[in-house]
Amino acid sequence: MRPSRPARADRARARRLVLLPGLDATGSQHGAFSAALQRHGIEADVIAYPVDQALDYAALDTFVRNALPTDADYVLLGESFSGPLAVAIAAAPPPRLRGLVLSTTFARSPWHAWRRLQALLYWAPVRTLPMPALSWLLLGRWSTPALREALHTALARVHAAVLRRRAMAALGVDVAAQAHALSVPTLCMHARQDRLLPARCQRQLSALLPARASCSLDGPHLLLQARPEAAAAAVAAFMQDIDDA
Repeated sequence: MRPSRPARADRARARRLVLLPGLDATGSQHGAFSAALQRHGIEADVIAYPVDQALDYAALDTFVRNALPTDADYVLLGESFSGPLAVAIAAAPPPRLRGLVLSTTFARSPWHAWRRLQALLYWAPVRTLPMPALSWLLLGRWSTPALREALHTALARVHAAVLRRRAMAALGVDVAAQAHALSVPTLCMHARQDRLLPARCQRQLSALLPARASCSLDGPHLLLQARPEAAAAAVAAFMQDIDDA
């Protein structure tokens, strides 16, 4: 017997999204996005990474798998830096994983040709990067005092060595093979005004995931922060499609 529509609505309200955040990975910048998801009946959990441990992607894979839910089905979202990590986890999926969302991210480093310069990141001035430049790069015309303050606070919480190690990892990452082998439903969300990621990132993801859903939204690289309602609506629609399948 097919479930009634009230039963489907109840099940939708019980769905869960697990979010792996971007470079700062503190999870402190997603309040508005989480609230928007709640209005769609979706509970959001953000897995924050250690602020004082310089973990590479392999170590973060173990860290995240140990933190994933075991008591309910969920969809995994990998944002920016965490996209390759989410791809690697979904390629060898935990038991309760039902789908994957990739937001303003990549499977193969968009700066892969610069990987020989990784050692220079040890001296990168991550604490003195001017906020106007970061705001232009990450927020664009959606920049507000509140968003800039949230970005500044998040970055300030993370040890400089940790930020450098994550940037180094992103320079050399390549999970294209895992992305091509994905079997879980996948949504790729792109920001049309992304100033950080080259446009070829979208083309590469589309080539790797030809059968997956994708959407392009007006917004900057920090899409979930700057366009929380639009991003939440896209994620909710995708999760509803999974629920109805």
